[in-house]
Amino acid sequence: MKSLEELARIREDMKDKIALRLGANGTRIVVGMGTCGIEHGAREVLGALVEEVAKEGLSDRATVMQSGTVGDAETAPVVVVTEEGKETVTYAHVTPDAARRIVKEHIGGGVPVAEYIVK
Repeated sequence: MKSLEELARIREDMKDKIALRLGANGTRIVVGMGTCGIEHGAREVLGALVEEVAKEGLSDRATVMQSGTVGDAETAPVVVVTEEGKETVTYAHVTPDAARRIVKEHIGGGVPVAEYIVK
């Protein structure tokens, strides 16, 4: 059994992660979680995005969400970044490492990660 203090800490940690997935201001990061996406690692990509947004302190600017199928099996996992007032960017073949780069370089730094962008 966990102590009350440990349970309280877990609850606070999860509140932040849930808030990231339910909605916030500014940027939306959507992961295609259809069958093909999941088969190609979309769950791990979603987890990496949520963790990196929190780690980089971007929770107030970015929301990580999931959707059904985005793109096709050939491009999965797919991540779509929508920023207010900017063109939507779609990334293909995203790995957890690529997801962390997208958060740091695109969301945090304002420079999309060109090698994963769908042309």
